Amino acid sequence: MASRSVNKVILIGHLGKDAETKFTPSGISISKFSLATNRRTKDQQSGEWKDITDWHNIAMWRTENVATFLLKGKQIYLEGRLETRSWEDKEGQKKYMTEVVCEAQSLVLLGGGGGRGDGPSEGSGDSERPVSMPRSAQRPQAASSAQPAEDFQQGITDDDVPF
Repeated sequence: MASRSVNKVILIGHLGKDAETKFTPSGISISKFSLATNRRTKDQQSGEWKDITDWHNIAMWRTENVATFLLKGKQIYLEGRLETRSWEDKEGQKKYMTEVVCEAQSLVLLGGGGGRGDGPSEGSGDSERPVSMPRSAQRPQAASSAQPAEDFQQGITDDDVPF
């Protein structure tokens, strides 16, 4: 029996810094940034509620133009997978790093955040509305040539449809 597994992460949070984009030697872009998510927990001793912030390292591949939209304080939704890598530092110590790796199509810009670390914006109703990433922010697709209508029918006539 084949074993199945799932490695999926879904996060909604605020960017901790502006995204930085670099390129591999083969020309593939990678944008990196940190994302803060918050949770509340009740202190067992005092009974007070405490806010706890978790920081996540995000790596996003093939994102040439996305970094211009990913500014400190912006709220985003993303889906990706956890990936852990290891290396040895200059002193010979083994280091580990876990990050969330996602693709540009798995990211949605949300309305919160003014783009400069000021948290969710208040007052303007339009800015709270979720906004999809602009098409210009994604990798351009090769233009397809227009095909004649007869190519789409593929020999199917009205007599072939059962209803």
